[in-house]
Amino acid sequence: MKKTISGIRGVFGKDLNLKDIIEFSNNFSSLIKSQKCVIGRDTRPSGIMIQEVISAVLMKNGIDVFDLGIVPTPVVFKEARKYGAGIVVSSSHNPIEWNGMKFIIDGRGVNEKEIPQIINHQEMLKSKIGKIKKIKSSYIEDAKKIIGKIKGSPKIAIDIGGGAAKDFASDLLKDIGCEVKIINEKLSECSRGPDPTSDKLTELVNISNEKEIGFAFDLDGDRLVVVRKGKKQTPDVTLGLGIAKSLELGYKKFVLSIDTSVSIEKFIKKKGGTVVRSKVGEANVIEEMLKINGFIRVVSNKIDPDNIPASDFKILRIKFSQYLENYSFEAEIKTMASLYSDDMSRVKNMRLKILEALKSKYMIDDAR
Repeated sequence: MKKTISGIRGVFGKDLNLKDIIEFSNNFSSLIKSQKCVIGRDTRPSGIMIQEVISAVLMKNGIDVFDLGIVPTPVVFKEARKYGAGIVVSSSHNPIEWNGMKFIIDGRGVNEKEIPQIINHQEMLKSKIGKIKKIKSSYIEDAKKIIGKIKGSPKIAIDIGGGAAKDFASDLLKDIGCEVKIINEKLSECSRGPDPTSDKLTELVNISNEKEIGFAFDLDGDRLVVVRKGKKQTPDVTLGLGIAKSLELGYKKFVLSIDTSVSIEKFIKKKGGTVVRSKVGEANVIEEMLKINGFIRVVSNKIDPDNIPASDFKILRIKFSQYLENYSFEAEIKTMASLYSDDMSRVKNMRLKILEALKSKYMIDDAR
């Protein structure tokens, strides 16, 4: 069994069983301050059983459960910002016999300080039984507003991989004006494995020669591979497409994990953007975004505009104040792409050490 900030994962019925699911669900309850939790799952056969057990434990602890059913992981993250907490029943790109739980607090994955509270037993006080309600997400409608209509009805091929992206990917692409060819809709009839980054994607590669572009998803819909003209593109190309759109929308500040290619950073800076590096994992990337915002808030609050003469500090405070007035964490997170890469030979960015030094002085935490 794997226990990290990315979640709890294991072979269901072997090193991950229902007793473990009950324990981790109970422990996570202690972190849910809103008393509300949204739950979604991918298409693994064991998913429905695990989700029902999680729901029962949360409800026992007085937490209201909001059931999304089968949805991509990004959908659960989006809805968790509304309800305060979320759980994704999935083992991401791992084999079908695996399953797991991904934990979300306030729209972000749990961090290194919170994971021990989920792993170690927590005594929960008896309370009233929570309620359960099925809900739908506005994810597609919100995404359409960001992307806009596509001209020329481009021909797109999508390889669902039998996963949770089934209705979401196809519906979104059709709604924005694309002509869509879908393959591997059903998990039982899928021609490839659950991880599109390691699979040859033979069927999609062949079809892509007749289409403008192809997309392949993993089981929980948060890992994407781009295929063009019969060739799988590198993770940098996939991430670069998302960053290019973010820059087009006016975003300038980016947080990249330390294993992200230097070429991506150069591209951002060339377009007038700035980059900060974080540890690998989306939870760490989000935490760095919060640190930057917190640091700016501290500096802005410490500079008194009435007692400081015209200087660089006064100008700095004005710029920081403007940033804080226009800052929207929710808007920034909507355009973030998944920052995964298999290249672990990249050099760790020293700016991470600077941020860690600031954090040790409690400057960032005190600003939140």
